Amino acid sequence: MTSKHRRIARVVAAGTFFDAFDSLVLGIALTVIARSLGQGFLGTGVLISAGYLGQFIGALVLGSVSDRLGRRRTFLVAITVFSLLSVACALAWNLEALTVARFLQGIGLGAEVPIAATLISEYAPSLKRGRAVMLYQAIFAWGVFAAPLVGLIVFAVVDPATGWRVLFALGVLPVLLVLLGRRALPESVRWLTAKGRTVEADRIIGEFEDTARREGKDLPEPRPAEADVARPTRLAEIFAPAYRTRTILNGTLWFTVYFVSYGYSVWLPSLYVTIGGLQVSQALYLTLVVGASQLVVVYAFAFAVDRIGRRPLFVAGFGLGILGAVLGVVMVLSGATSWPTLFAAGLLLAVGSYVPAAGLYLYIPELYPTRIRAWGTAAGSSMNRIASVIAPTVVGALLAGGFGLASVFVMFGIVLLIGLGAMTAWGIETKGRSLEETGDLIG
Repeated sequence: MTSKHRRIARVVAAGTFFDAFDSLVLGIALTVIARSLGQGFLGTGVLISAGYLGQFIGALVLGSVSDRLGRRRTFLVAITVFSLLSVACALAWNLEALTVARFLQGIGLGAEVPIAATLISEYAPSLKRGRAVMLYQAIFAWGVFAAPLVGLIVFAVVDPATGWRVLFALGVLPVLLVLLGRRALPESVRWLTAKGRTVEADRIIGEFEDTARREGKDLPEPRPAEADVARPTRLAEIFAPAYRTRTILNGTLWFTVYFVSYGYSVWLPSLYVTIGGLQVSQALYLTLVVGASQLVVVYAFAFAVDRIGRRPLFVAGFGLGILGAVLGVVMVLSGATSWPTLFAAGLLLAVGSYVPAAGLYLYIPELYPTRIRAWGTAAGSSMNRIASVIAPTVVGALLAGGFGLASVFVMFGIVLLIGLGAMTAWGIETKGRSLEETGDLIG
């Protein structure tokens, strides 16, 4: 790792921080927007879904484009899209305009993180790739944590009817990263090599080597990596026999992890109030505790993953989440539905599901070769958008249908068991291996 690696990481991480911030702004301002623009429950639901739909399309479309046109260019385009559309959201004159702007903004938001994770993975040294990617991924968690804090500050100093527009307008700041990124962010050497552009790749490698020498670091002898040279990107290759099982694992992990994550995070605060008997403010404090615990998970994962490995940590996370689901069922059946037991079950679900969630942007890019790495990662991550739409609806339907809270915990447990089974059956260990080794391990 050199200062040049860290400079690249700072630029990419800053983009991801604002991606997380812009993704959460709508949730922070939703109540105020409802009063300002006068939409009902149906309009609110369409507005929320429009953002997720945009993210789903952005992950698929720009993810495939980045394997054809390059990581750097597509990353900067994604930031430009969600930054400028933040201004459009801020200037929306009615609900319909805001819904369209949020959909278009979602295209950039959905594309940025998988492309950024691919870029970081392709530049990080093999033996430290786990820590490097996870420390980068922690920035997303900080962006999620910052959004409500900034919202509190803005609404404290600005009239709410204007404050929600200010929050969206702040989302234009990352456009400055585009100007910085054009100078500070090189194209992925692995992508250039895969496209046969070896002169450009060699020039960038030379810059890294010069930096390493100036910093007194030892340079190991280079190993040839020619397997990907001049092989074209074919999107259907992720379903070819060599990668089909990995793609099934990819989609299964994304869907199961985020089904549980979105399902409990949307409903748990209201359950603290309606079942646990807490006040709204007290429920929000417990939500912040869960958010803080997830930050701890990211950093613990970062410092353990290159020693312990990806597979054991994923399995442990799924197991912890299943324990939380079991505790929830026992709690409901025994009648112990006070807020402490709800919080304990919810915390185990949160921490357990967040362990694999935190590691997905590290693990999934390791499963594909350079020519389809960003596409494979983006296609898998699009499944979390589907889960984000389905899970809260299913939870609400179970509760409204009189099936009770126990049925919700049973459902979460079954979904996590599916994820655990997929990881146990198909997951490979990638610790300490180069991306050339892991991506072409079977193909």
